[in-house]
Amino acid sequence: MSSLRIVVPDNILDVGTKVNGNIQKIKGSKENFMVRPNLERFNNGEAKCIYDESIRGKDVFILSDVSNYSITYKCQVGVHHMMPDEHYQDIKRMINATCGHARKITVVMPYLYQSRQDKRNGRESLDLAMSLGELGSYGVKELITADVHNKSACDNASLYMPIDNFYCSDDIILKILENEVFDSSKTMIGSPDFGAIPRASFYANILGDLPLGIFYKQRDYNTVTNGSNPIMKHKFLYEGDIKGKDVIIVDDMIASGGSILDSAKQLRKNGVGNIYLVATFGLFTKGYEIFDKAYNEGIFNKLYVTNLNYVPEEIKNKPWFEEVDCTMKLARIICNINEDKPIEGLLSADSETLGKIKKLSKRR
Repeated sequence: MSSLRIVVPDNILDVGTKVNGNIQKIKGSKENFMVRPNLERFNNGEAKCIYDESIRGKDVFILSDVSNYSITYKCQVGVHHMMPDEHYQDIKRMINATCGHARKITVVMPYLYQSRQDKRNGRESLDLAMSLGELGSYGVKELITADVHNKSACDNASLYMPIDNFYCSDDIILKILENEVFDSSKTMIGSPDFGAIPRASFYANILGDLPLGIFYKQRDYNTVTNGSNPIMKHKFLYEGDIKGKDVIIVDDMIASGGSILDSAKQLRKNGVGNIYLVATFGLFTKGYEIFDKAYNEGIFNKLYVTNLNYVPEEIKNKPWFEEVDCTMKLARIICNINEDKPIEGLLSADSETLGKIKKLSKRR
């Protein structure tokens, strides 16, 4: 029997089930590697975690989607939707319920809790640093996350707990090549801001050294609206004619969606052809209506988002939405860590996926 076990709560059940199946494929085994924690909730909101099977001596990977607002429980005031703070508390409960009997604990948070926090004020709380410090103090040996918003903040906050940050760009590129038909000589990549240039450059290189344009956003850092600084000026920086070109705009996440759609509108005004939007995480914090409106107005052609965080079925069924399955990459990373094999080659691009991309590219 394998030493590997993945702990899968309700908030990441679909992803966890697929990861379990992929681990079985990788290992050529029919063994069930998935453990379901019993996260009991009291009516006042307090909770506890119980494991119905032993994980003594196991290499335990605790999975969680802290952004999943579809998980509910009944309390004094009715039905309550769980928020990131509560999911994070449940991660600590799942760690504590091992009672120190696990051989090693790794936490897998594709969407990293509090990763969007940038300290700009002396009186601002450092929630990301506090949470990473907590996990390390609870005995977590490693943390796996995806396309983290602020990698430097993670590295500076966690001195003794390695943080493995993987990217899904290769999986997304493969999906785009399978679905779309475009002329690489008339296609370019759009970076939504200067911070996203490395990600956008990866897309440009893999798709055949495509030209790259960058959106310059001048924000009002003295004002905070709905948790972000409003954009005062938005301009696309590119030396050359973009009229008629197809553009792929890539970003790490979609919160309300206003920023990436504004980028698409700016390009549409300049006469570009097809516009494809790409994001690792689709949060849709203000719903999907603005995407419906933009799609119906011909602002963009398709939105590609990974399956690493919860997205409602009503959005998945939209004609403009395309989901990218990244669970095989996550399963390979987990298997390599479990077998004490290097994972560096999996974090940026999987060689197997790159091979498929090259084959598809040659056919065009």
